[in-house]
Amino acid sequence: MRDILPADKARRERVLSVIRERYLAHGFDEIETPVVEEYSRLHAGIGGDNEKLAYNVLRRGLDADAIRNAADDPAALSDLGLRYDLTVPLARFYASNRGQLPAVFRSIQIGAVWRAERPQKGRYRQFVQCDIDIMGDDSSRAEAELMVASLDAVDALGLEGATVRINDRRVLDWMLDSFGFAAEERPGVLITIDKLDKIGPDGVAAELRERGAAASAVDAFEAFLRRPQTMEYNPFGERQIRKALPENAPVEIVAHLVGIGEAVAAGRAQSDIPLVFDPFLVRGMGYYTGTIFELAHPSVDYSLGGGGRYDGMIGRFLGQQVPAVGFSLGFERLVDLVADGADAAAQAIVLIHDADVPVAELLAHKTALIGTGARARLERRTKNLKALLERASAEGYTGFATVTAGVTELEVKPLS
Repeated sequence: MRDILPADKARRERVLSVIRERYLAHGFDEIETPVVEEYSRLHAGIGGDNEKLAYNVLRRGLDADAIRNAADDPAALSDLGLRYDLTVPLARFYASNRGQLPAVFRSIQIGAVWRAERPQKGRYRQFVQCDIDIMGDDSSRAEAELMVASLDAVDALGLEGATVRINDRRVLDWMLDSFGFAAEERPGVLITIDKLDKIGPDGVAAELRERGAAASAVDAFEAFLRRPQTMEYNPFGERQIRKALPENAPVEIVAHLVGIGEAVAAGRAQSDIPLVFDPFLVRGMGYYTGTIFELAHPSVDYSLGGGGRYDGMIGRFLGQQVPAVGFSLGFERLVDLVADGADAAAQAIVLIHDADVPVAELLAHKTALIGTGARARLERRTKNLKALLERASAEGYTGFATVTAGVTELEVKPLS
């Protein structure tokens, strides 16, 4: 968890404003949910490993004996917890407010979440997520809308050239079934497959055998990974998808993925589809039921966001199934990639003054500048004026003016 200094805070807010503006332009509506949720919701078995990283809130009124007696039962010690993502709170929000929402609801959620991570570069215990979700639409239109809006937001931040890796949990289930993995061993198998880009085919096969997975299934999977392949380039579409899968992949799922690609291309007004099919994309959240995807950019080797379809989650709170799909931008990673030039304010002026300038004159000059749409700040002259101006420039100010008593016209000079 970090303190954010003024210049960094201003930068973050400008990036957030771009993302929010583009999402609003695509017809999404912003909502807000509490930072705490009931313990039972956060630990309902749908949050994957994130449930283990949740910060729980101790029940009020427990005395020392009650705490000792409940030491082995977290649910008895805690009744609330800090949200570890925005999807579980959204499902609860939709179930609680469905009567006041349209049949197909497009939401924006931007806010902090908390996970008891091991801190490292790019991984924090408190961080911001930027989510858009569509509830009530089970067609491929929903996925396409999310991808078009998210790619538009990334473009607006000056990060053109992003693509989306896409897969479907149903494809993964079918593929594992075709290799012969039993249903009960698939969760562990998926954890290993998710490491393919890190440990390679040899490492995946070795780890699957160590896990005790069915030997014949591991052999079949390893043979598939090592099958001869041509080096021809195939753009996203049916040919690319079928070449990446075992034979006889389900027609309806392939058609679903192809339809998403065609819709995204139309929404982006371009012939090239910014999607790449990846049959081994897993995404760890346990609530995904269909399409899954991750945002990639050529400047970095890690994802900048992702999401998927979670049709089964809202039904846990509502008692009836509601289709839902969401896309989350990795704000903390995005903000580090945005070019410095995007942070420049239109006009931000520092007014340097001596102690003898009347306060009324200072505020009159400041108010006049603000009235023109500029940002203005008063700074008393220091012995080290250069250091003062360098700090102002680092904080986003573009110019300065010297204020002396009785002078009505200011000469604004650039800081750079």
